[in-house]
Amino acid sequence: QPQNMKKRILLTLAIVAPLLAKAQIQFDGGMMLHAGLMNSPILTEGYKAKGMTTGTGGVIQIHVGEHFRIGGEGYVSTLQLMDNGSYAQSGWGGLTFNYKTQFDRWHPFIGMTIGGGESSALLVTEGNTSDWHSETAATFHKEPFFLISPYIGCEFALTERIHLTAKIDRVIPLSD
Repeated sequence: QPQNMKKRILLTLAIVAPLLAKAQIQFDGGMMLHAGLMNSPILTEGYKAKGMTTGTGGVIQIHVGEHFRIGGEGYVSTLQLMDNGSYAQSGWGGLTFNYKTQFDRWHPFIGMTIGGGESSALLVTEGNTSDWHSETAATFHKEPFFLISPYIGCEFALTERIHLTAKIDRVIPLSD
């Protein structure tokens, strides 16, 4: 399924990009590095994943009028666990929309993402994943979820085309 999703995204971009260029529709976006906090039980093992996550993501948005933007965003965030190759990971994305205003070079915004994702965890309870031996005492678990993610942020315009963005969001899973 991930291969099909990648093909769909590339096909959509191949169709939409020339249309946007001809219509001179304004859009923005880019790649983002992010950090966050995870405090979540891993139900299959009774283990609690707690700590700082890191990851990458991105967003692309079309401007609708002077203050509104709509688009898509997605992220993958990983928390390393137990210093043996174990991890907890969340990947999510969806439709994002926000309201943005401008004060000189500062562009504060508020918005929401509605979408879905998948949480996965690998717990190696014996051994170490860096030794190239098969691990027999390990558990892998993954599950999909539906989410909403309200956020606030601010962009600082270095130039007309290059902005630095800081954003705070809260991913709220709506499914078990």
